[in-house]
Amino acid sequence: MPGAPTPPPATRPVVLPADDQPLRIAWLIYRGNPHCGGQGVYTRYVAKEVEELGHEVTVFAGPPYPELVDPEKLVEVPSLDLYRPSHPFRLPFPHEIRDRIDVQELLMMCGAGFPEPYTFSLRVRKVLQQRRGDFDLVHDNQCLGRGLVPMMQEDGWPVMATLHHPITVDRDLDFAHTTSRFRKLTLRRWYGFLGMQMEVARQIPRLVTVSESSKRDITAQMGVDADRLHIVPVGVDPTIFRPKPEIARVPGRLMTTASADVPMKGLAPLLESLAKVRTERPDAHLVVIGRPKERSKIPALIDTLGLTDAVEFVSGVTTERIVELYAEAEVACVPSLYEGFSLPAVEAMACGVPVVATTGGAVPEVVGRDEETGLLVPPGDPSALAAAILRALGDADLRARIGAAGRERALANFTWRQTALGTVEQWRILLEDRARATHDAGVR
Repeated sequence: MPGAPTPPPATRPVVLPADDQPLRIAWLIYRGNPHCGGQGVYTRYVAKEVEELGHEVTVFAGPPYPELVDPEKLVEVPSLDLYRPSHPFRLPFPHEIRDRIDVQELLMMCGAGFPEPYTFSLRVRKVLQQRRGDFDLVHDNQCLGRGLVPMMQEDGWPVMATLHHPITVDRDLDFAHTTSRFRKLTLRRWYGFLGMQMEVARQIPRLVTVSESSKRDITAQMGVDADRLHIVPVGVDPTIFRPKPEIARVPGRLMTTASADVPMKGLAPLLESLAKVRTERPDAHLVVIGRPKERSKIPALIDTLGLTDAVEFVSGVTTERIVELYAEAEVACVPSLYEGFSLPAVEAMACGVPVVATTGGAVPEVVGRDEETGLLVPPGDPSALAAAILRALGDADLRARIGAAGRERALANFTWRQTALGTVEQWRILLEDRARATHDAGVR
C-alpha cells in the first residue's frame, strides 16, 4: 500500500568478527560539513584513519553533508534543510514535503524547536532497515535521536555513540548571556531536543567521549552511567597542521578559531582583553577564523572597544590557508568558557604556535601544564587573559619554548590515528559484550 511503512526484516544474530577481521561500520551524523563545526572534522578524519586501518566506514549523513576523503563512502539522508545558511528557518515548498517525517520536521521548526536529530534518526533507521546484513554495528555521532532505540531493540543493531560534551552546557551559557524574556522562551523551545538525547543516551550500552571533563559533566548533567562512558580523545593530522618556518611571524598577530556568536567560545572576553593589550602593545591585532552572523552583537562590541582596525574575520578558507595563518601568528588564543575538548588548541599546538588558553572545561587536558606547554588563565577573565597575552608577546624565548613543547605534546597524545585505534578498540569490546550476553541468554 503506498505510504505504508516498510516492515523491518527479521532480526539476525550478530556474527562477531575475529580480532583480525575488518569491521563494517555504519556511521551516523545528522549534519556533518567540516566548515559548520568540529563534528564534521571528527567524522572526516576518523573515517579516513579507520579505513586506513583496514576497516570499512560508510557515513550516513544529513545536510550540510560531510566532505569525506572518499566521497563514495557517503550516503546522503536528505532532510528539508530548514536551517541552511543562505535561508535559515525557511518554509519549504509544498512539493518538498515527501512523508510524515517531513511534516514532523516542519511542525517542530515552526514551534521554535530543533528537529534535526530526531527526524534524522527516523530517516536513517528506514534506510538501515534495508541494509541489515551490510554492517557489523552502528556508530552514532551525537545525534542521539529517538529512532536509535528501536534500531537497537527491534532491528537488532549493535549501537555505540560519541557524545562530545553535554549540550546542557551550551544551553546554560546561552541562557546566562540572554536578558530578553522572549529570547529565553525561544531558547527553551530550541533546546527541547536535550530531553530526548538524555533519554536515548541512557539506553545506549557503550558510549565514547573525548575528555575526563566531558565524562564528568555527561554523568552529572545527563544521568549517563560513568561505567558506560569511555574516553577516546580526538586529534589532529600532523602532516597538515605543522610548523611552517618559511613563513614569517607577524609582530603582534594573535589568532583564534571561534564561533563569533556562541557565548561558550569566549570571543567577547578575548576582544575585551585585546583592548587592554593594545594599551601597551598598539601593534597587537587579532585574526578570527569565523564570521559574525547578521544580527550579531560582536561588531558593535568591536566598535565600542575601538578595535575596528585591529580585528579581521576570515571564513571559507582552506585548511592549508588556516595553517598559514597559524604560521603568521605570534600567539594562538583559546578563550573558551567551556570546551568538551578543543580542536583549535591542539591544531595550534601541532603548528608550534604558543597557546594562551583558559581553564574552561577540558581545555587544560588538551593544553597541558601551565607554563610548560601553554599559558592558562581562568575563563571569562579579560584582565588575566590580557596579562598572559602581553607576557607571551613580550618574550620570544617563552614563545619558542612553549610552542615547541606544545607541538611535542600534541603529536604524542592527540592524533587522528590514535583516535581511530581507540575507537576500533571500543567497537570490538561492544561486539564482544553483545556476543557474551547473547550466549549467556541462550544458556539460561
